[in-house]
Amino acid sequence: MRWAIATVFGAGHLRPAPGTWASAIAVVLAIVAYEAGGALLVPLAAVLATIAGLLALPKFLQGQLSADPSEVVIDEVAGQWLALSFTLIPLWSHGVPDLLLGAWPAWVAPFLLFRLFDIWKPWLVGRADRMEGATGVMLDDLLAGLFAGIVSMGLAGVYHGVVEPWLG
Repeated sequence: MRWAIATVFGAGHLRPAPGTWASAIAVVLAIVAYEAGGALLVPLAAVLATIAGLLALPKFLQGQLSADPSEVVIDEVAGQWLALSFTLIPLWSHGVPDLLLGAWPAWVAPFLLFRLFDIWKPWLVGRADRMEGATGVMLDDLLAGLFAGIVSMGLAGVYHGVVEPWLG
């Protein structure tokens, strides 16, 4: 069970870039949940993935050569769902029905920004990445997700508050 959680049922073995594959899978699952009327499942899933990762990773990481093996992608899934929550919940609360095509920036921006922050590891993300154990593995991606979500909301605010009215 630890393997299934840590690798998100083997997604961590997809190559190249298992973290990107896992993030893409998280986006697809979030879109499916949103389209099925379960937008609130996305932040709930982020919390549950975080808890599952924190419980499974200590034993899974024992004896590993790397402190954060590339096949461990539960952290990317949790972080991606956190990032998506920042845009999906406002869309849902405004009754936007078509996420896939009608509101595609709401999932593309958090996906791209999350991958950027997860790879680049600026500021607190980099500090968390240097932490030991399961907490460090999970925390850097959660912070990347937090920053991606905040920047996504900022971009949406600029677009809807400045660009869209100007385009008229």
